[in-house]
Amino acid sequence: ACRLVAGEYRQWRMPEPVSAFIPTGQGDALVTLASGVYRLDLKSEKTSLALFCVADSTPGNRANEARCDARGRLWLGSMQNNIDAEGKDVPLVRRSGGLFRVEPDARVTRLLDGQGIVNTLLWNIDGSVLYSADTLDEVIYQYPVQEDGSLGPRQVWAAEQGQGSPDGSAMDAEGYVWNARWGGSCLIRFAPDGSVDRVIELPVSHPTSCVFGGPDLETLYVTSAAPAAAHGR
Repeated sequence: ACRLVAGEYRQWRMPEPVSAFIPTGQGDALVTLASGVYRLDLKSEKTSLALFCVADSTPGNRANEARCDARGRLWLGSMQNNIDAEGKDVPLVRRSGGLFRVEPDARVTRLLDGQGIVNTLLWNIDGSVLYSADTLDEVIYQYPVQEDGSLGPRQVWAAEQGQGSPDGSAMDAEGYVWNARWGGSCLIRFAPDGSVDRVIELPVSHPTSCVFGGPDLETLYVTSAAPAAAHGR
């Protein structure tokens, strides 16, 4: 895990692959590993982890996308673990993933089952709509968030595009969604109605996510990965 703050770069070596790093108001960070969600002490010189919760206890699953909503609750999507002990790719053979909501007191609520690869977790301004992709389905869905916190029936919000698969996303101040396209070498900016506003070509083959940062939140940072098939190229 790594962090860039005020021009200072810090890095922490984790015992397992990390899928999300989320600074908290308490001065530490939540990190999602295959074995659970942990609190990382950002002031310690060494990697100091304390287990916060286990959202998905399904054998053979791991955390993937994770993000906090405006109420400070952690939403976490899981999937079949596709990374072996040596960091190599493992074929996906089942849709065993789920979507979970974790309260600040570590209570976990399962919201969805039977997910392939949960990616993108975003909400509209009043939190009444969730936008979330299943990369195996090649689309981004929208779900109404009910009064009791459960999710209503989903519908396709952004259809298959033919330029990679939907991975992680960020939402800008205008409500447009910037979506990283796994295998597509680009970002797609979707309008609030799910139509394509623009395509931004990237010098990488597999962008994984993006986030707005900097003092004015006008810089878009993009992460990328190299799947096993691309190693050595």
